[in-house]
Amino acid sequence: MSLFGTRGLTRPRLRPELDDEPLGKIRKQLETSPVPGAPDVDFRAAQVSRVLRDAEGDWDRCTHRISVLAESAVHSRFSHSWSHRQPKDPVALSFRLWVDLSRACMDPTAVEARSSIDLCLRAARLRQDDPIPWVGLLGILRMLRSHSHDMFAVWNEVTSRDAWNREAHLHMLGYLSPDECGSSAQMLDFLDGRRIRMPADSPATGVELAGVIGCHQRTLSGGGVNAKLTRHWWSQSSAAATLERSFTLWTRPGFLRHAAALADLNALAYGLVQAYRLSDSAKVFRMTGGTVTRWPWGLAGDPLQQYSYWRNRALRR
Repeated sequence: MSLFGTRGLTRPRLRPELDDEPLGKIRKQLETSPVPGAPDVDFRAAQVSRVLRDAEGDWDRCTHRISVLAESAVHSRFSHSWSHRQPKDPVALSFRLWVDLSRACMDPTAVEARSSIDLCLRAARLRQDDPIPWVGLLGILRMLRSHSHDMFAVWNEVTSRDAWNREAHLHMLGYLSPDECGSSAQMLDFLDGRRIRMPADSPATGVELAGVIGCHQRTLSGGGVNAKLTRHWWSQSSAAATLERSFTLWTRPGFLRHAAALADLNALAYGLVQAYRLSDSAKVFRMTGGTVTRWPWGLAGDPLQQYSYWRNRALRR
């Protein structure tokens, strides 16, 4: 049993920005009620533009930041106002595209493919080496269940600019799953093909574990005999190997350096508790520092409650 138990631990919090403090400050500003008029639009635009341009060239960090900020602006007209006031600003155009993606995640009928393609192409012409608009378009095409030919065409645009973009890999993983437009075989082929070439510490390193968790949840949700057998899921060779490889590598000091490292550590902690490896999960819980992500903890109920329950169990052993 741990000598100190759970005393002194940081209170669990849902933090979309994870450990990106500058991003967190702008996120909170965007979530406040806007003041109608040009000065407020200009102020918010300057803040968003600054935090995105500060990450320019670090496409992993930039993707994380625009994704979080877009979700924060999804219920306002800010992105439309900004892009109309600055129609030749690639950041404004990309931001509007990503807000459209956030809306599409809630309601695919809220966006129109042609408009999204137009926004992407306008932004891409202004900054040809930037993968961000292409990642946004990839996500929208996924939500619209577009033809695979279009998906892979945009995927190629993304990877030619940022080979290991985490968000793009997760979109393709979802699209190729049997829940959406693919099959288990297609999804596994995608994961196998990427794993062979992927650097172990790349931003997309968590996509394989995400796939395993997704398969586990899909089987569990299906009910019947297969659902009853999920207690043995994490002892199967492929799932066990993925979990062990992730645990061994990711817990090395300084190994994970990408923007969403804490999100991947949340997934690892979740996988470890599902596999009843509570002693190992304790180390990962400490590495998360109390930062909680909605996925995958929300799969089993309230994410904060699930995280807190399992962290307490792990650290009291």
